[in-house]
Amino acid sequence: MPAIFDYVHTATSDEIDGLGHVNNLAYLKWMQSAAIAHSAEQGWPTERYREIGAGWVVRSHSIEYLQPAYSDDKIIVRTWVSDFKKIQSLRKYKIIRECDDALLSVAKTNWVFVSREHHVPRRVPVELRDSFELVPMHAEP
Repeated sequence: MPAIFDYVHTATSDEIDGLGHVNNLAYLKWMQSAAIAHSAEQGWPTERYREIGAGWVVRSHSIEYLQPAYSDDKIIVRTWVSDFKKIQSLRKYKIIRECDDALLSVAKTNWVFVSREHHVPRRVPVELRDSFELVPMHAEP
């Protein structure tokens, strides 16, 4: 199971804004899709979260846009989990254009684990924590 996960996406024309490049909100969607795909790869698909009555919500995003992406660009959203705490997890991202390896964006999301029924924070289960290999700062891509 990969500690560092690559989610691949091709930018579509409906993601383009009035300036002719990918809209900033598309990057957030890509980040969420990458996190969900990585979680599923680690044995935690959406159904498994439903079974335990919990899931992740975003507490905060931090994103720095470095270069634009354009329609039909093949994008790699590289993501990894860098930290788990009692009720939260920090996930980091690098968004890269495949054709020239241009770094388009660096980002991180602070996710909070919550109960589906009451929508209150819940302790991250040990079996969930153990499914992810943390990537320390010195080993980040």
